[in-house]
Amino acid sequence: MSAESLKAISPVDGRYFEKVKELSTYFSEYALIKYRIRVEIEYLIALAEGPLNDRIGDIQSKKNHLRAVYENFSLENASRVKAIESEINHDVKAVEYFIKEKLEELGLSQNKEFVHFGLTSQDINNTSIPVSIKDCLDQVIYPELQTLIDKLKELSKKWKDVTMLARTHGQAASPTNLGKEFAVFIERIEVQFDNLKSIENRVKFGGATGNFNAHHVAFPEVNWPEFGNTFAENYLGLKRSQFTTQIEHYDQLAALFDNFSRINTILIDLDRDVWQYISMGYFTQKVNKGEVGSSAMPHKVNPIDFENSEGNLGIANSAFNHLSSKLPISRLQRDLTDSTVLRNIGVPMAHSLLAWKSLKKGLDKIEINRENISADLEANWAVVAEAIQTILRRENYPNPYESLKDLTRGSKEINKKTIHRFIDTLNVSEEIKEELKKINPENYSGVYPDF
Repeated sequence: MSAESLKAISPVDGRYFEKVKELSTYFSEYALIKYRIRVEIEYLIALAEGPLNDRIGDIQSKKNHLRAVYENFSLENASRVKAIESEINHDVKAVEYFIKEKLEELGLSQNKEFVHFGLTSQDINNTSIPVSIKDCLDQVIYPELQTLIDKLKELSKKWKDVTMLARTHGQAASPTNLGKEFAVFIERIEVQFDNLKSIENRVKFGGATGNFNAHHVAFPEVNWPEFGNTFAENYLGLKRSQFTTQIEHYDQLAALFDNFSRINTILIDLDRDVWQYISMGYFTQKVNKGEVGSSAMPHKVNPIDFENSEGNLGIANSAFNHLSSKLPISRLQRDLTDSTVLRNIGVPMAHSLLAWKSLKKGLDKIEINRENISADLEANWAVVAEAIQTILRRENYPNPYESLKDLTRGSKEINKKTIHRFIDTLNVSEEIKEELKKINPENYSGVYPDF
């Protein structure tokens, strides 16, 4: 680790930075400046290609050079913006002045006053941040989540022939299938993943209080709401909210964060189940010769990846929950509480990404212990009581549930001999007795769709 990383306050910028550094492309101060510049420049180009073509049409001849300003944006450029900000004490206005400097360099100084024309800071913030989120989702988050789903599918298919004892309320219950239990999580995650991808990225773009006041007074002949819609969709790939105050109402963004929280909650459930299966001896973990499991107990191979994942998912959800509950609330037409909160979007994204990678790493290391799984089934013959009493119900046998209840409840040992001895006492045909004796904990695992 670098000296700078060792002094970082947040672990995602220090200890864990190498595992989440790709997010700095979207959520760092550098990234925010770059995305603001991208929106400002695309807006200028849209004006030149649209309603103000007769005024600033010459912008079009240099639009590739203009786009290169954000496409080739450097740390040196970001430092220049911050230097301007330190003089004027306004972050978005600093971006405007930086772009004006670039227009002078490109011989377009006559168009400088159309940079940020008619806009307020939130027209830039409430477009640049959604664009950065969209890019991050498409380029990092969605692929990483799909990688995790693919790993779960691999394990589910690998273990589709493994019957194991289920547990409800912590007690032995009707056997299930290990592959199917992983399929449960796959289905849950995929449903929420589809929901996540269906949430529209909406933006506010409409001037100081959302009504294009300045735009309209300067050029009343232009249909500015229509232009705003076209700009948001065609130049930024987003949907524009039609009625806003000075800021975006953030309802869609809140829905996005809530959906992330649901996915993470499902993964916490998975982390804890796998952790428990390791504790029960159903899973073993591949040993890395150089690793140490405990500073005191040499034998230990801790399920640290699942614990790390669970912890980071919890931190992520705490932040997501605050973002989704705070952002949609703003006093009257504008207050500034959203500004500092929005700068923290990368934090829960980073903890989520870190958690998903830890979970994937843990899943790569686990192997099943068929011997322990089979032994647990053999030690719990009482679970076939459900099967026996159900067949007896089919045959209209009197009080089958009560008979099996008396047999199986309590501290007495229930094994194959106990069950078969009971079957022999039943007043049913030999054919039915043979049917009942074929049932065992290994084959009583039900039926389910292919996975």
